[in-house]
Amino acid sequence: MNTFSKKLIAWHGVSGRSGLPWQGNRDPYAVWVSEIMLQQTQVTAVLERYPRFMKRFPTLKKLASADIDDVLAEWAGLGYYSRARNLHACAKQVVQEFAGNFPSDPILLEQLKGIGRSTAGAIAAFAFHERAPILDANVKRILARLFAIDGAIQEKKVNDHLWQLATDLLPNQAENMPVYTQALMDFGATWCTARKPVCIGVEKKCPFVKECQANLSDQVLTLPKKAIKAKSPEFDCDMLLVRSGNFVLLQKRPSKAIWGGLWSLPESVWKSKTERGPKSAPALKELLTSTLPKENIVALAKSIKELKQGNQIKHIFTHRRLWIQIWEGRSAKTVEFLSSDLKWVPLSQLGRYGLPQPIKILLQGLSLARGDDLRN
Repeated sequence: MNTFSKKLIAWHGVSGRSGLPWQGNRDPYAVWVSEIMLQQTQVTAVLERYPRFMKRFPTLKKLASADIDDVLAEWAGLGYYSRARNLHACAKQVVQEFAGNFPSDPILLEQLKGIGRSTAGAIAAFAFHERAPILDANVKRILARLFAIDGAIQEKKVNDHLWQLATDLLPNQAENMPVYTQALMDFGATWCTARKPVCIGVEKKCPFVKECQANLSDQVLTLPKKAIKAKSPEFDCDMLLVRSGNFVLLQKRPSKAIWGGLWSLPESVWKSKTERGPKSAPALKELLTSTLPKENIVALAKSIKELKQGNQIKHIFTHRRLWIQIWEGRSAKTVEFLSSDLKWVPLSQLGRYGLPQPIKILLQGLSLARGDDLRN
């Protein structure tokens, strides 16, 4: 077991990634932000956004004291917005419960908002040199192949086995934990990849070619096994794009909804998609009733003269697909609303708001604001 960590660390010295903006940083806050941002997000996207986020919120206290809308606006485009809400909540939690200092114990780290067991292990290993294992998707793939683990990795029995292996393989010396943990991540991301691991080619030789049970049994591309996914359900919804002069009407989404806490266009309830043909224009009152709180409908209905069918947008989430029909209207004035989640936003200030990516692209495409305004 101990030879694995030694070989992996030696491999990293020659073939590991270098120069990433979060590498080599032992500040727990910086490590934590990078680990959360890298979850389910391509490294190429994080390369640009991580330095920008750290410049905007350079310390834990800065993040904890920030307005959640500012945090979501800085996160916009990275997806999985619960991560941004959890970052903000976790920062407040660390300030309140740990006097602004992250605990070094992975068990305590795991109790913080938005930090799971693997992320806790990464923070503990990188920032505090704790002998704590990680088990992200890359590491699961490495171990499942190395030991020819049968069964779907989503199964609890298999997952527990992988955690035990990840623990058993840790280097004996705590000072080796940062480089070992980084090496695991790099090896899975660049060499032991899902579709084109180096062992099936001829250009590079894997350091574990003689130990890897998947390689020896010709199962590299079939391991790890995954549970069969059901077909992603598809939904329809209507969205209302109302402009009044240089203003556009936005609605803040519920915190626990998809795109939670972001500002978007007023939308109807999602319905299962049954057809793909053109939709007929709904009556104005019907559309307003389906997208706006009841107390705001009357005044806006009087102000909007007509509706025009706009673009239909297809947006793919991880587990579902959404077809959005845009309906465009112009209001004679910026009607005052009773609900605090409705707001007329100047086109020049859209960049200050966290917008779902498809809505941000829509507004750019309609020339409602310059592209650089939306990125500010």
